[in-house]
Amino acid sequence: MEKELKKRTLCSTPIIFLLSLPLLCVGLDFFWCNAVPFHQWMQYFSGSETRSFNGGNPINRTLEELKFIHSHLSRLVRGEDRRNLDATGFACDKTYHSFHCVSKKPVIIDTTNMTVHIRSDHHTSQETVIRPYARQEGELNAISPVHIIHHTSPPPRCHYNHSVPAVVFSSGSTGNVFHEMNEIIIPLFITTKHFQTRVLLIMEDYKPSFMSKYGSVLSRLSAYDVMNPAENSSTHCFPGSVIGLKYHDNLALNSSDIPGGYGMPEFQAFLRLSFGLKFTHVSQIGKPRLVLLSRTNTRRFLNEDEMIETMSAIGFQVVVIKRSKVVSNLSRFSRLINSCSVLVGAHGAGLTNEIFLPHGAVMIQVELIGTEWASNTYYGDTAAAMGVRYLKYKIEEEESSLVKLYGRNHPFITDPVRLFLSSGYRAARSVYLDTQNVKVNISRFRETLVEAYSIVTDWAGR
Repeated sequence: MEKELKKRTLCSTPIIFLLSLPLLCVGLDFFWCNAVPFHQWMQYFSGSETRSFNGGNPINRTLEELKFIHSHLSRLVRGEDRRNLDATGFACDKTYHSFHCVSKKPVIIDTTNMTVHIRSDHHTSQETVIRPYARQEGELNAISPVHIIHHTSPPPRCHYNHSVPAVVFSSGSTGNVFHEMNEIIIPLFITTKHFQTRVLLIMEDYKPSFMSKYGSVLSRLSAYDVMNPAENSSTHCFPGSVIGLKYHDNLALNSSDIPGGYGMPEFQAFLRLSFGLKFTHVSQIGKPRLVLLSRTNTRRFLNEDEMIETMSAIGFQVVVIKRSKVVSNLSRFSRLINSCSVLVGAHGAGLTNEIFLPHGAVMIQVELIGTEWASNTYYGDTAAAMGVRYLKYKIEEEESSLVKLYGRNHPFITDPVRLFLSSGYRAARSVYLDTQNVKVNISRFRETLVEAYSIVTDWAGR
């Protein structure tokens, strides 16, 4: 009996080996080989080749992965765009703010010229050009374009094959924390978080400084190294793609908007994990700690020493931050902000860091002449969603250095809106942002500080 069993086993071994050869070849061809014809690779991921196998686990797993990819790509478009995606495998979502295109079809991305090749279902070719930056109404000349070509002619051969979709975006013009957070990091989270790290990020206009600053964030959105097209002159096959990022609003995430399910609380929890932030609520901080953003060029506090003295007298432990290595090291700086109860600063990008404050904290914005709309739109109106209490200190004309420069009755002082309307943003910026400094009225400012102190200390007694 035992000999008969051995004989059957030995006889069946060649058959098992022969049956396993197709699966072995598929694995070698599509995941380790460097050059695979696109039509063959596309058939593999479209499922047409799976009919030749008998439903083994590797094929089932591939189908499950493809189903995951398609369902999560579909969440990035809605309405007519979603119907187009289901019907053709390709669709674009275009709004006033943002523009992104989604392909459920396999694509080839040529990184030498950032061209995306997609097989066309029609007899004619068509091309879509997109600059993959979230906020489309701004100046996009610095953003390198991506060309999406639908055609019937044979595309280039693949040098590398990937089992996850590509997400192509631009790091834009970096260096300003508001634009980095508002137009890259938040939109990137919106666009990719639901993929559960199963995407490969391709960053156009790649900047090492951006990677150094936000690498810990990107590594939690993708399980793969970020690709720099400028250093990767080759062709890559993907089972799908997203070109561009979805944008909701200024420093905002709308959980009911595309792709659905994520709001500011989820994003802040994500940041806490990415940067190792310790405090979730201001009540966890002992003595109230106030961080003052000190500017050294424009929008300076001309009586900063008096301000600090008043803050300390009220009971705050005061931390003064000037532009330095501390600010450029976002991991370190975010932890410092997170350990504070109150953030104080003149209108400017530095107030974006309110996003790192613990819930229940206070942000005081010193609103300068000519900055009312921007102060509310970018920082004041966004604070509540972050769990931050917003207090505004609106300066009076005598507190602005512009009065000494232009005179109390000059239109720049009495009617700032006129300059915006007549000469545009750049002219207004040169006056209100690039020239203006402030000497705050300590008596008035003290009232705002006392209110902030009351807010953050009340939490301790609850």
